[in-house]
Amino acid sequence: MSWKPDVTVAAIIEREQAFLFVEERIGGRRVLNQPAGHVEDQESILAAVVREVLEETAWQFTPEWLIGVYLWRHPHSGRSTLRFTFSGRVDAHDPARRLDAPIIATHWLTRAELSARSAEHRTPLVLRCLDDYLAGRRLPLAAIAQVAPS
Repeated sequence: MSWKPDVTVAAIIEREQAFLFVEERIGGRRVLNQPAGHVEDQESILAAVVREVLEETAWQFTPEWLIGVYLWRHPHSGRSTLRFTFSGRVDAHDPARRLDAPIIATHWLTRAELSARSAEHRTPLVLRCLDDYLAGRRLPLAAIAQVAPS
């Protein structure tokens, strides 16, 4: 039996004690998530998180730390997600840039504001990753390696 989790990346971006989130429409429902998405074929994990943040928020992201690697199984579909969550900074913003189709808006929310909207979280990973970041979990980016074929 073959098991193929969705490999995804997410970014935790803090500014003045608020965090960057996207509001998106998924399956007809409005949900909140960190800027996140799938790693594409032939793409490194670090390149994927930089690309996803840009496509979903129009911010240029520089990853600084790996917060954690999370495995989550959707309770209804049974699909598994393997998520690599990073923290870092954003530098340049292009407000004229068109965001990915499912994105409705971006929001800077405090942890309390995010928690108050828990019914809107896309998955339990949204709060778990933020809480790990706030607890000080940090791994060097060198923990992620792209190994080329020999």
